[in-house]
Parts: sequence; C-alpha cells; structure tokens
Amino acid sequence: MSLAGSGPQTRPTVERRLYIAQGEHVVSDHPDTVITTILGSCVAVCLWDPATGVGGMNHILLPDFGGRGEAVPGTGVAGAGVYRFGAALMEVLINDVLKAGAGGSRLRAKLFGGAAMLGAATEIGPCNVAFVRQFLRREGIAIEAASTGGTRARQIRFWPNGGQARQRLVVAAARPAAPAVLPKASDVELF
Repeated sequence: MSLAGSGPQTRPTVERRLYIAQGEHVVSDHPDTVITTILGSCVAVCLWDPATGVGGMNHILLPDFGGRGEAVPGTGVAGAGVYRFGAALMEVLINDVLKAGAGGSRLRAKLFGGAAMLGAATEIGPCNVAFVRQFLRREGIAIEAASTGGTRARQIRFWPNGGQARQRLVVAAARPAAPAVLPKASDVELF
C-alpha cells in the first residue's frame, strides 16, 4: 500500500544467513544469501561463477586419504565419514554449483582456514590447504584469493551471488589458570 504523495514503498533487504558445519556445503544464487562458517584447522572453499551469480561454500574437516575411515597420515585422526573428506566434499560442491547453472570454465575460488590450532602437534591444517590447492589446480579452477595457515580460527562470510568474502580472525578465549591446590570436594576418596 502506498500513501498519497509518498512514492513507492520498498521493503529493506534482509540477508539470508546460512551456517555450515564440518562436512556440509551450501549452493545459492540468491542475491541476499550469505553463507557463514567458523574454521580452525578445517578449510572452506568458496566457489562461484561470476557470470551467472551461482556459488557455494563447503567446510572440509580432513583431506582425502581414500575416504574409507582409516587414520589420516601425520594427524593421528581417524576417518570421520566420506563427506568430511576433501575429495568427496569438493566433488559435491562443484557438481551442485554446475547443476544450479554455473559454467565449469568460469568457476573461481577463494580458500580459507588451515590454521595450526594445536601448534606443531598435528599437520591437519597444512594438509587440508595442500590438498585443496592441488585439487583446484587439477580441476583448472583459479584461486582468486586465499587466507590460510596461522594459529587463529577464522569466521568466514561468503556472498555466493557476487563472490565477495570476508573473514574475521577469532580472538582466542583466555583460559583460566589452574589453581595451585585443588579444593577438596569431600572427605571421601574414591579409588
């Protein structure tokens, strides 16, 4: 409804935020969609076609080492299901973006994550980054931007329709110091 003399009424644009967790992906061409995730040693690939405005993002937990659930070399982490592995999740993302109307030769990527969250104790983050870079190179998909490594988690926001991405480094929560002497809960000791 329009009031006399006030001109056309428009509704404000509201972002449609879609959060993805480990092993998930989302594809959209809606101009108001923003896909979000939080990464530590995991990596996210933001993939889009600038001509059609179709894009998506995934959240890869581990690089691909066969997808059969065996321990991932150098990490001490056992397999977590086929869609948490890199190759399967990359294939699903690419196929869904193509099904939604993207052109394979126009696909562009942005890469985030792969932090060393536990210091040098594991190589999960660097392995994830190396895997994705190799996968994209093999598929002929250009990486237009990347923010990987370091020791801090990242919050990622991706607008698939236009290919814009933003990251915010997450400030580590301060851990309370352990008490010098643990307080007694009771006089009863259990063995």
